[in-house]
This record gives sequence, structure tokens and C-alpha cells, in this order.
Amino acid sequence: MVVRRAERRSGSIRVLILHGPNLNLLGEREPEIYGRRTLAEIDQQIMDRARELSIEVRIQQSNVEGELVSAIQEARGWADAVVINPGGYSHTSVAIRDAIAAIGTPTVEVHLSNPLAREEFRHVDIVAGACLGVIAGFGWRSYALALEAVATLEATGSGSPDTRRQSVSSAGSSELNPKGPGPE
Repeated sequence: MVVRRAERRSGSIRVLILHGPNLNLLGEREPEIYGRRTLAEIDQQIMDRARELSIEVRIQQSNVEGELVSAIQEARGWADAVVINPGGYSHTSVAIRDAIAAIGTPTVEVHLSNPLAREEFRHVDIVAGACLGVIAGFGWRSYALALEAVATLEATGSGSPDTRRQSVSSAGSSELNPKGPGPE
């Protein structure tokens, strides 16, 4: 599992960014759905936006469910929030959902495309029920929007586990492009 880290600034919010399976293939995998940006380019954009928001990020990607669960559990000791794109595990992973619920750290789920505008099997999201909110359909900007949400929640104190069930949810418009952001 590759880990990228941005510098810690005094008083900054600490966020774990987790990329799930197949996201390492961005840029070449179904560019008509996921765009042409590579994961490294998206990670750089995440780090740039995090720096603007005074957020320290650790970024990890794994194709292995157990590694994602371990990363989530390890985050409870240092992260103020988690932003996760569980990819296909959104629809299948009780283990990831349970790990998020267990740590009590505010978590925002993101997707590059809008799963609700795609195949029917993508309409069930097991992981989302344990998350504070879901941001989907805005390409790489879904991550930037999640960081902004986390920064806002931390600033207002509303990101605590007590308020986790109050969802902050967005989805990309299926009228514009039902499969996602399209090539960029």
C-alpha cells in the first residue's frame, strides 16, 4: 500500500484519504467514466487543496479489503476525519462499513462517478450507512468537496461522532452525464 503524506501544519486538521480497488488504474481505466487523470495527479490535487485548507493528509490506495480495514482502524489514533473512495467495495463490504462505524471518526465517502446513475448493482451502498455523508459524481473534485466538508464540520464542531447520522450528501447530476464527469 502506497502512502503519501502532506506536511503537518500547526493546528491543522488531520485526514486520512483512502482510495479503494482499481483506482490505481485511473487515467487508463474507462476514461469515458472516470476521466483521464491518473491517481498520482488526483493525489496532487488533493494535497494542494488540503494545503489551502490547512489540512494534513495521509493518502493510501489498496486493492485489498483487509488493508483498507486496517488503515481505517489505524486512523482512529491520529485522524480527525476519513475520506474514503471504497470503489466496488461500496456495494459489498460489510467489513469496511463496520470498521468505519467502529472507529467513531467522521467519515465522508466519495466517488468520481455517480453510482446511482450507473448499473443497478451500484445502487446499493453498504458503506454509506456508516458515513457522515457521500459526495459523488464530481470527478476528482469529489475529494476536494469532501475536504471542504470536513474543514467546515471541524470548524463548527459538528463533525463529532454524536452528529454522524446527520448526513451531508451530494450527488452529481445524471442529466449532465449519467456515468460521471467524462474525459477531462
